[in-house]
Amino acid sequence: MQWNSWSEFLAMGGYAGYVWGSFGLTLLVIICEVFALRLRRRKAIARVKQLQSWSDQGLEYQE
Repeated sequence: MQWNSWSEFLAMGGYAGYVWGSFGLTLLVIICEVFALRLRRRKAIARVKQLQSWSDQGLEYQE
């Protein structure tokens, strides 16, 4: 597909809503995934520190 101007490019041949909407949704999902990963990492590190603390005190973890 060829575009003769930026406005034609942005209009995407009449499918701009679908094209740019999919790009926007993908970006939103990636951003949410980064924040979710950061949260899970913090929780995992806190859990490891807690278990290490218990181990240092001679306590055992039981589920």
